[in-house]
Amino acid sequence: MRAPYGSGPLAPAVLAVRGAALLLALVALAHTLVHGLAEPGLALVFGLLVAAGELVRRDAAGEREPAPLAAAGALAYALLGDSAGRPTTHGALQVIAVVVAAQALAAVPRRARGRRTDADRAARRTLTVGFAAVCFQPLYASGQAERWFGDGPWFPLFPLTVLAALCDAVLAALLARSAARAVGPGALSPYGSLLVDEVRALAGIGTAIGATGVVTALGVAVAGPWAPAVLCGPLLLTQVSARRSTAVRTTCGQTMASLARATEIAGYTRPGHARRVAALATAVGRELGLTGPRLTVLEHAALMHDIGQLSLLDPVAGGATARLPAAEQRRIALLGGAVVRRTGAGPEVAAVVEQQADPYREQPLAARIVRTVNAYDDLCGESVGGPLRALEQLRLGTGHDHQPQVVEALGRVLARGGLAPAGAG
Repeated sequence: MRAPYGSGPLAPAVLAVRGAALLLALVALAHTLVHGLAEPGLALVFGLLVAAGELVRRDAAGEREPAPLAAAGALAYALLGDSAGRPTTHGALQVIAVVVAAQALAAVPRRARGRRTDADRAARRTLTVGFAAVCFQPLYASGQAERWFGDGPWFPLFPLTVLAALCDAVLAALLARSAARAVGPGALSPYGSLLVDEVRALAGIGTAIGATGVVTALGVAVAGPWAPAVLCGPLLLTQVSARRSTAVRTTCGQTMASLARATEIAGYTRPGHARRVAALATAVGRELGLTGPRLTVLEHAALMHDIGQLSLLDPVAGGATARLPAAEQRRIALLGGAVVRRTGAGPEVAAVVEQQADPYREQPLAARIVRTVNAYDDLCGESVGGPLRALEQLRLGTGHDHQPQVVEALGRVLARGGLAPAGAG
């Protein structure tokens, strides 16, 4: 979902986010250089924590937060009030300066090893941590937090953590849309859908980061600078577990891609059919507001939608199973779903494949999209008169075979791409 930027000019949204983060970082660094570090021991502890989190970050594509340890450490420093029972005086600008310096320090060995640095993610963290620090530090330093919430500023930490997470989600959705725009019109999703997807992701790793940040800040308030070494351990173990889970998902994706080619190699479908259907179905799904896991399920189901044809004694001409009797179509779909279940792709993907032969009114949205895009690619392969003629035939079938909204979304995606016919390969 989060594609890298191309070599063209950056989108205005990306320039605005990077520019705001750079300006904030320069102001914070200048202020810290002029006034010096307050509590240098604490600054060193949290700076090293952020840098260590960046060094052990995951570089897997599509990860919402590849460096959760660094994010939790930065959040904890932004929300830090007392240290071992004594008030701190570091302030919001020093928080930003320490986090920026730690990210820059961690980038040096990563670049030396040839590993990329993510400027947009660094800008996001700078702005999010700055938001949390600016909200909390003045409230704490003025004593207003204690007057409002009683002895110890513990209560406001949790709502401030939620607000910081929402700020990060807003920025992440903005950057994700700009990245999709750089890839091409077919990759675009509505901003609202991307934002909902980012907010949903907060229930996973976002919750762990927020909880660890708050608990670490509270731990330092009671036990002093040694608390992060103990309290951040569970999050580090979670990161290791997530890395293994990512490796499993990658292997599963490779398995599905190989199985999708089996029907082409065996002569049951035209060369490149599964890949074309998956790419176009994903674009249509984005057009209809699908994001995140729902878009992944759609892509995997589109890749595997014809796997049940391997049960046929003789290939269907052009791979178009729509000509077969309804009972045979249903049997092929069920066999395809059974194969998908054995790949580890998940029951959602298998359900989409199994329902390909059902009337569209009984199908989930992903199955409707795969059905329509598959029919479009088959019609283009039959040389029915080009993409416009294929779309016209799909519109004629909206009474029973295809959902009108899906057909119209397909038309919009194809129009942005110039209505190019499906190629063979």
